[in-house]
Amino acid sequence: MPVEFLGMGAGSDSTETTPATTAFFDPAYAVEIARAHEDNGWDHLLFAYNTTLQDPIVQAAWVAAHTGRIQLRIAHRPNVSHPTYAARSFLTLDHLAGGRVTVHFITGGSQADQAREGDRLPKDERYRRTREYIQVVRRIWETGGPFDWHGEFYEFEDFSTGLRPVAGRRPGISFGGSSEAAWQVGAAVADIYALFGEPLDDAAAQQQQILDRAAALGRSAPLRWQIAFRPIIAPTDEQAWEKAHQILGRLTARRDGGEVIDPLRHHSRPPEAAGTRRLLEAASRGDHHDRALWTALATAAGGGGGSATALVGSYDTVTQALLDYTDLGFEIFGLRGYDLVADAREFGQHVIPQVRAEVARREAGSTPDQLRAEHATDRRQRRGPTTSAPASRDATLTEQNAGGSGKPPPRP
Repeated sequence: MPVEFLGMGAGSDSTETTPATTAFFDPAYAVEIARAHEDNGWDHLLFAYNTTLQDPIVQAAWVAAHTGRIQLRIAHRPNVSHPTYAARSFLTLDHLAGGRVTVHFITGGSQADQAREGDRLPKDERYRRTREYIQVVRRIWETGGPFDWHGEFYEFEDFSTGLRPVAGRRPGISFGGSSEAAWQVGAAVADIYALFGEPLDDAAAQQQQILDRAAALGRSAPLRWQIAFRPIIAPTDEQAWEKAHQILGRLTARRDGGEVIDPLRHHSRPPEAAGTRRLLEAASRGDHHDRALWTALATAAGGGGGSATALVGSYDTVTQALLDYTDLGFEIFGLRGYDLVADAREFGQHVIPQVRAEVARREAGSTPDQLRAEHATDRRQRRGPTTSAPASRDATLTEQNAGGSGKPPPRP
């Protein structure tokens, strides 16, 4: 099973912990962050959509002209354009990018943000519209027409286009959501199903819900699974947890100081999106789950956004935590740090190669015991010789990492 990594194609350097030092949309920064990912082993970039941001299709076209390999994941809300127009826009971009486009269709987790662009449909109707929208777009990509359409939300006659997919391969279709309505849509029409970073058992249970609905629909094509986290990494677990608590402190200070971290969703309001509610429910059961999942940031952010759970630990610990999710079938990891360019480089240099190597070893037939022994050897080789004085401390950290606990050290 291949393993792939998706980063954030941001247009500025602002994050939840740090106000922007760039322009609101900085084309030079958009290229810098794209190249930071492309040059450090990442596979995809996500170009997000909400009413406050720059147009993701235009930004992706700019990035496509300044990169050569990285895949472009374009977030798109069905309420903003007719599906016949969107299908041609994305095909045009795919030609400009040489076949590197996947579209992430989003139904919308904020009723207020939907209304800013005139969309007042209730949630379940929005999901039905998303399903129909994807069906229209996919038919255009796969057949070109001509065809008529008489659906619940769209109606047209004799549509056709001469624009065909690059090399006969249509753009991919990504989708996410954690409600019953979302499961039904994704099970029917998605190539990739994207989830937020939940504990292992919760993620597996949600996968099963989606698979059950796919089976009920008679679907035979397999789904690819994606899951998103905020990585907080360092050479040792201790250093990573120190960084994690600094990040939490900065986020909390901004929130308590009255800053609006997310203009679409606010920590003082109950979250609308089912995925965010699931993260908060997991956080209510404890801050730390499994090997390295930390939910305290989701609580601090409250209703302020979806991808808010972190994987915290050394390069080795976070590698092993990601491999735990590959055991559930997840093969695409959406990851975004809090210092966007620096974190993309660090993760690409120290974690991505380890994850790929471990996956390759598993596919080559290594047993779990062999994998642990090889991993310990690799770790010793990377660390190199040490003097006797710090060796004791290094041995303690190595023991923690070898067990993959990733547990936070006591707070001072």
